[in-house]
Amino acid sequence: MPNKHQLIANFSPRRPWFSLVNRETMRADALAGLTNAAIVLPQGVAFAVIAGLPPEYGLYTAMITPVIAAIWGTSMIMVSGPTTAISAVMFATLAELAPPGTPVYIQFALTLTIIAGLFQLVAGVFRLGGLISFISHSVMVGFTAAAALLIGASQLGGALGISVESGGGVIERIARVVEHWEGFHPLALLLAASSLATIVITQKLSRQIPAYLMALLVGVAVGEITGARDAGIEMFEKLPSLVPSFGAPSVALSDLPNLLPGAVSVGFVGLLEAISIGRAFAMRRRERYDANQEIIGQGLSNVVAGFFQAYAGSGSFTRSAMNAESGARTPLSAVFAAGWLLALLVVVAPFVDHIPKPAMAGIIVYVAWRLISFGEIRHIVRSSRSETLILILTFLAGTTTELENAIFVGVIASLAVFLYRSSHPHIAVLAPIARHGHRQLRGALFHELKQCPQVCILRLDGPLFFGSVDHVESEFRRFETLFPNQRVKILVLKGLGKIDLSGVGLLAEEIAKARKAGGDYHLVVPFKETADALDRMNLFEAFEKTNLHPNKSEAIQAATDQVDDEVCRNCTIRAFIECGGKPAPSGVAPKKDAPVREGSW
Repeated sequence: MPNKHQLIANFSPRRPWFSLVNRETMRADALAGLTNAAIVLPQGVAFAVIAGLPPEYGLYTAMITPVIAAIWGTSMIMVSGPTTAISAVMFATLAELAPPGTPVYIQFALTLTIIAGLFQLVAGVFRLGGLISFISHSVMVGFTAAAALLIGASQLGGALGISVESGGGVIERIARVVEHWEGFHPLALLLAASSLATIVITQKLSRQIPAYLMALLVGVAVGEITGARDAGIEMFEKLPSLVPSFGAPSVALSDLPNLLPGAVSVGFVGLLEAISIGRAFAMRRRERYDANQEIIGQGLSNVVAGFFQAYAGSGSFTRSAMNAESGARTPLSAVFAAGWLLALLVVVAPFVDHIPKPAMAGIIVYVAWRLISFGEIRHIVRSSRSETLILILTFLAGTTTELENAIFVGVIASLAVFLYRSSHPHIAVLAPIARHGHRQLRGALFHELKQCPQVCILRLDGPLFFGSVDHVESEFRRFETLFPNQRVKILVLKGLGKIDLSGVGLLAEEIAKARKAGGDYHLVVPFKETADALDRMNLFEAFEKTNLHPNKSEAIQAATDQVDDEVCRNCTIRAFIECGGKPAPSGVAPKKDAPVREGSW
């Protein structure tokens, strides 16, 4: 159960970072907030369109979410708000339940946001932040790639001036556009291309230029010059209000089960985004990062957002990076950004109905393109087959079924890979090698090293528990087949992650087997916690503590004392320094290595 004092600290409105605020930091945060507001103004509209909501809901999200998340979160630099991935999941979930943009759809979106926030709050209260580490990064890469294709396909009709029914997967959306190709409007394509080209060009010129805002202005200018409204190009409607109003969303109880899977997906995607972004910036700035407190901040922001006409948000990498580059010092920069956005809206709001929807479609297509991490995909494919499998399964699930299914498939695939790796710990046969005057143990098979014909040294890296004992035992038998005459065994447990009764049972069997064959068994256990665990599980009822060693040198000395001198008399390998005290073949001088230091292992 969560600690009472910890809960009070988690939800207290007096945050630890308040003490860092002064006149200097406030000035820096105010300037960084102004830059952020200029970025999020067009982004908020674009993300709302992706989510199937009127533009003002994206702007409300950009005002409400970052303030709550900044105050109760833990990152000093991350800015939250509407994001592409969450907008895509929300649209994919709700488009099947109600027509996008309708009052029912909006109420569903707000309710889903509150449920997602409650899901995140529960995760934060019960300190489940560590579980996020078990989800492979490949899940997010595959999911965002699938979301990018879905977003691009959803904007294809708008960019071409073709009116098509919304909803469905990537292939279905593209097929609808092809079926209604006769509705193609060249002016719509010109508007989309002009805004898209503006972003690409400005981004290449300088990252400091507010590319999205420039693209929006160019789209408006081209629309006015070409008479887009009179030509039948659809425009955005005026904003009904600049300030969100408070109120609980109205949804029938019978609709809640339909919203629950999407809410879990949104909440989960939001946590993956926020934690990965927050942790990345904390490491870069060498700051402390508490994932559980961040989860609480994200959960609170979404619960509050749902009551203030804002939909679900999370950490934004673009806005966070710009916040850092603009000199932000504390989370107060996100609060300033919300205030600046409201001020900018007062100026911009009267011109919203001059924005052509195809121009916004061009901006969204660019957002979708940037969502695909081509470099990450190449790195994953080149470096790991298991991660590549997770990536492919997640991507295929998102493009061939509903987008929210990609998260569940990716999580299941990640857990399956984790369980497989846990049940297949690495086991290596070791042999000595001299490096820089010191003795070290290295993989005998990999480095093609000669071994002592009587002593086998094994190293186990990973857990020895009920799920891995079959694999470990199989590896033991494989090495016995390769080296059948090594009667004295040394098992190094320095890299042991966890051991349970099944693992101790396997060790007891191996000890008995070695002694029955006329040999012996030695364990290297450098950590007291591991030795205590073996003691609690009664290993020493069948195994003398004299055969338990704190380091490899002692184990090798004890093992060489037990080998057959007649075999040593005919051995030319002389693998160990300890072989100097054993009979040697004529003409073979004893080893004269420098005394072994434990640090040299």
